[in-house]
Amino acid sequence: MEKYYLIFVVILFALAISDLIVGVSNDAVNFLNSSIGSKAAPFRVIMIVAALGVLVGATFSSGMMEVARKGIFHPDQFYFGEIMVLFLAVMMTDIILLDIFNTYGLPTSTTVSIVFELLGAAVAISIIKISNLDGDAGSMANYINTSKALAIISGILISVIVAFTIGALIQYLTRIIFSFNFERSFKYFGALWGGFAITSITYFILIKGAKGTSFISSEELQWIKDHTLIILGFSMIGWTILLQLLMSLFRLNILKLIVLIGTFSLAMAFAGNDLVNFIGVPLAGYESYKDFIASGQEPGQLLMESLSGPVRTPTGLLIIAGLIMVITLWISRKARSVTATTLDLSRQDEGIERFESSFMARTVIRQFIAIGNGIKFIAPPVVQKWVNNRFERTKYDKMKQEKGVSFDLIRASVNLTV
Repeated sequence: MEKYYLIFVVILFALAISDLIVGVSNDAVNFLNSSIGSKAAPFRVIMIVAALGVLVGATFSSGMMEVARKGIFHPDQFYFGEIMVLFLAVMMTDIILLDIFNTYGLPTSTTVSIVFELLGAAVAISIIKISNLDGDAGSMANYINTSKALAIISGILISVIVAFTIGALIQYLTRIIFSFNFERSFKYFGALWGGFAITSITYFILIKGAKGTSFISSEELQWIKDHTLIILGFSMIGWTILLQLLMSLFRLNILKLIVLIGTFSLAMAFAGNDLVNFIGVPLAGYESYKDFIASGQEPGQLLMESLSGPVRTPTGLLIIAGLIMVITLWISRKARSVTATTLDLSRQDEGIERFESSFMARTVIRQFIAIGNGIKFIAPPVVQKWVNNRFERTKYDKMKQEKGVSFDLIRASVNLTV
């Protein structure tokens, strides 16, 4: 029986490698879109920066692994044999679905995929258990972690609304400040904007991201938490001064630097957050197998209470997963297909669209046009004229024709920072 379940574990890790490949092919668009669309650097440089971000970010994902173990269901209500079947079903489903989406160049959420696959598999096994025990549907709550599952699902839905709203607002305000002809105004406010952008990124990498690492001690985490304001203050001042010097003395286009730093950071965040989607389930299966071997019990007798406790993922495994993602990033044609799709959808100008507009999209656009008309009705003519001048695109259109960009560096930097 032990050999039988050892085969399960081997299959789970083989599926983990496949899931890493199809997952990166889908999610590469998240951190490549802005830098490639604005042509902030040669393609090879962008890929090197993104690869480094993925590799570093892989070591920051240890704290996220518990989502696959106890975030959706109560593992102490499932026997070892049931858990292994559940995990195997989730991994096979995830690979098939993501690969289908990637084949057709359709970006999707790997987080949504894994969450609902875990939920669906847990519900299916729970129904079988309830029917065997002649129970009622009300006992489903004993098996499913409904509060945590609803929190995760609600967080996904709310994040879409928040990202859309904040992204639109910050993009509009930034364009008001710098306009499409941003070279002149950027000389005066560019370093300040860059300092703010990189400080924001520093906050999420160092202060919020450190708690998920496998190599920072609790004392170091506490020191970072206690000195948050000092770290951010020095970061803001230091980056602003450095960027101003680079811009004044070396005539460096710091927007390109900001976009590349943002690309590194977003790739790092992707690996730190989404690695659980690809290897969280196999690692949970491996931990379950180790507990099964140590217990000496039968697969149908061992309840998986051990999965309810905290587990730190070995750094070595995280680095191996990061290397697989980096290799995939370089060689995957499907990753470039998905990236091309999102660049077409996000460009600033009209063009041939792969997908027709939806009723929801048209409704949202109409609502924003109505809001704009309302603001225009009450705004003084002088204000309207000034705002219109900030959105004058003659110089940008000429630059677009020369370089073939999908959008400019201002928009790329806002995308990454937000």
